[in-house]
Amino acid sequence: MAEGNKEKLHIRLHVYDMDISVAVPVEEEALYREAAILITNTLNSYASVFMGHRSEKEIMYMALIEIALRFEKEAKRNDTKPYRDILVKLTSEIEGVVKG
Repeated sequence: MAEGNKEKLHIRLHVYDMDISVAVPVEEEALYREAAILITNTLNSYASVFMGHRSEKEIMYMALIEIALRFEKEAKRNDTKPYRDILVKLTSEIEGVVKG
């Protein structure tokens, strides 16, 4: 519920060939603007290579896949679960030795 109470800022983002009006949390405005730039730059890169050879929709999906792939790689890089699992195991072993 607290999420809905955050102050929103209405901004216009230029994404590729379109201006989009969005309401964003004030503290995330810069992130939204950077995301719009990332999308625009990625689409421009694909369009410069494939425009005329592939449909605009296919070019957009190719750009989305690249951005999603970056996201997935970053999420896996920041996954701390394996470290937490090792720490739990080591803690258990240490406690066993200390008690034993």
